[in-house]
Amino acid sequence: MSGTIRNPKTVIAVAALAVFLATFNETFLGVAFAPIMNDFEISVSTVQWLATAYMLGAAVMVPVSAFLYRSIPTRRLFLFIVGILVVGSVVGGLAPNFAALLIGRIIQALGTGLLIPVAMNITLDVAPRHKLGAYMGLMGAMVTLGPSVSVVLSGVLLSIADWHILLWFFAGLSVVCFVLGAALLGGVAKLTHPRLDVLSVILISFALFGIFYGLSTIFDGSVIVSLSTIVVGALALAWFAARQNKLEHPLIDLNALRAKPFLVGVILNMLALILVFALNILIPVFLQNSFGARPLAAALTLAPAIVLAAVAAPIAGKIYDKHGAKLLLPIGFVLMFAFVFIVSLFISTGNIVLLALLYIPVIVGSGLIIGPVQSFALSRLAPELNAHGVTILSTGFQVAGCIGVSLFSGIFATAAAFAMAPGVSATAAQSQGFRVMCLLLVLVGVAGFALSLCIGRYKAPARIAAAPSILSRIVKRDVYTLHPDDKVLDALRGFVDKKVSGMPVVDDAGKVVGFVSDGDIMRYLADQHTAFKTSYSLIIESGNENFDEKLTQMVRLPVSEIARKHVISVNLDMDLGEICKILVEHHLKKAPVLENGKMVGIINRSNITRYSVNSYLESLAEAATQPGRRPVPKPDGI
Repeated sequence: MSGTIRNPKTVIAVAALAVFLATFNETFLGVAFAPIMNDFEISVSTVQWLATAYMLGAAVMVPVSAFLYRSIPTRRLFLFIVGILVVGSVVGGLAPNFAALLIGRIIQALGTGLLIPVAMNITLDVAPRHKLGAYMGLMGAMVTLGPSVSVVLSGVLLSIADWHILLWFFAGLSVVCFVLGAALLGGVAKLTHPRLDVLSVILISFALFGIFYGLSTIFDGSVIVSLSTIVVGALALAWFAARQNKLEHPLIDLNALRAKPFLVGVILNMLALILVFALNILIPVFLQNSFGARPLAAALTLAPAIVLAAVAAPIAGKIYDKHGAKLLLPIGFVLMFAFVFIVSLFISTGNIVLLALLYIPVIVGSGLIIGPVQSFALSRLAPELNAHGVTILSTGFQVAGCIGVSLFSGIFATAAAFAMAPGVSATAAQSQGFRVMCLLLVLVGVAGFALSLCIGRYKAPARIAAAPSILSRIVKRDVYTLHPDDKVLDALRGFVDKKVSGMPVVDDAGKVVGFVSDGDIMRYLADQHTAFKTSYSLIIESGNENFDEKLTQMVRLPVSEIARKHVISVNLDMDLGEICKILVEHHLKKAPVLENGKMVGIINRSNITRYSVNSYLESLAEAATQPGRRPVPKPDGI
C-alpha cells in the first residue's frame, strides 16, 4: 500500500468527480459539431470522427487500466491521467485546423478511458461494504449526470462564445480535479505489480477498434467494409479471450464473466446506458434540425430530468443496501421503456416543455438501474477480481456509448431517409425516423426488464453472509449503558464502579442516541466552570462554596445534555477489516455494534487483537501437524 488512506468520504468524492468528468467529456463537444463544420469547412462524415475516434481511444485504454491500477501508486496514477485530460484540452483549444483538434480529442480519450475504471476501483477499495450500494449509487448518478449535464452546459456556453470555450472550460474542470486529487488522495490500491502481456494489449486494441469502427460507419459508408471490420474485431476478441485463459497474469481475468450474476449485471448496465446515450444526444439534435430550436433551448429539454436523476441515484443506492436489486431494476426498466414509447408519440409536436416532462421518468429510471446494478455485479466477485470486473464494466460503458450514439444515430438517419417521399415534409420524415429509433430503444428496454427479473435468483455471496458469525463470537454483549434521563452523577459512579472510561447512551427502543466519556465530562466542566482545570480541581476547590454549587448543578444534569450525539458505530454484518478501518480512521478504542438499528454489544481493539492472535496460533498448531505447510493467518477480513 502506498502512502496513507485519507477520509473515505473525501476520497470517494474525488473519485465521483473523476467519473463525472470522464462521462461529461463523452458528449460535451457534440453540440458544437455544426459550428466546427462551418469553421473548418468539413462534412458531417468528417466531423463525426471527433466522436468515433474519441470512443475508440477511450475503449482501447480501458483494458490496461487494471494493470496500471495495480502497478502505479494511486495518487500518482490519478494525477497522470487527469494531466492527460488537461493536455488534450489545451491542444484542442489551440487547434488551428481539424487535424489538430482531432489529435487533442484523442489525447483526451486516452485519459477518459483510464479515469472511469480507476475511479471506480478507488471507490471499491475505500467504500465500506455495507454502504457499497450508496456509494456506487453516487457513481451511477455521475454516469447519468455527466453526459446529460454536458449537453445542457455546452448549449449555455455556445450561446456566449464559439466552440473553443468548451475545450478551455473542460481544461479548467480537469485542473480542479487535478488539484483535489493531489490534496486529498493517498495510497489506496494494493500494488501487486502484475506482468503486462503486450500481445494481449494488441489483440484487444484490434478487437475494440474493429467492432467500434464497424458500428460507427455501418450507416455512413461501405456496408461491406464495416461488416468486415466487425468480423476482424470479433476474431481478435476471440483470440484475446483464448489467450487470457492461458496466461498466469491475464490482462483481463475473464473468470469474472463466469459468475452469472456479474455477467447479467454487465448486460443490464449496458442496456440502460444505450438508452441514455442515444436519447441524450439525439433529442437535442432532432429538436435543432427539425424545429430550428436553439442549442440552449434544445439542451434544456434534459435539464429537469438531470436534476431529479441526481436525487434518485443515491436514494436507489441506499435502497439497494437495505433491500437489494430485485425490485429496483425492473421498476427502472419499466420507467425507461414505457416513457421512451410515450416520447416517440409526442416527439412530432416539438413541444420542449412536454418532452422535458416526459423525459424525466426515463432518466430517473436509469438512475434506479446503473448504480445498483454495478453494486450487484461487483459484489458477486471475489475481491481479487474486482479490478478486472471494473475493467469489464468500463469497457461495456464504451461499447454502450458507441451503440447508443453511432448505431442509433445511423438508424435515425436511415429511417428518416426512407420516410422521405413526395409531399412529405422534412420535419415529418425526421419525426418518423426518430419514432422508429425510439421503438427499437423500447425493445432494448423490454429486454432489460425481462433480464432484470432473473436478479432475484441470485443470493447474496457467502462471504458477506458469513461475516456476522465472526463478529458475533467476539463482540462484548454485557455492555454497561446509560439512559438519556440518567444524571451525570450516575455516569461518574458508573465509570468508577465498572472501571470503564465511557458508556453509550441507549434509549428505551435500544437505539444508541449518544456516547459519554470521562473526558466529555471534564471538558464540560472546564467549559462551564473556569475554576476547573483538571480532575485535581475537585480536591483543590473542594470547600469553595461557589465551585461546589456549580459542580452540584452539573452532576444533576441529564446525561443526554453532555453526551456526544454523533456516535461512530458498526453493524453486526460488517467484516473485521472494515471495523478495523473505522476504529483507526476515527481514533477509537471501541464502538457500539448495531443490529437492525439496535445496540447488541461493543467491539473494541482488544477483542480483535485477541481473536487475531488466537487464530494465528491455531494456524501454527495446525501447520505443525502437516510438515511442509506454511502457516497462514485465518482471520477473515483482516
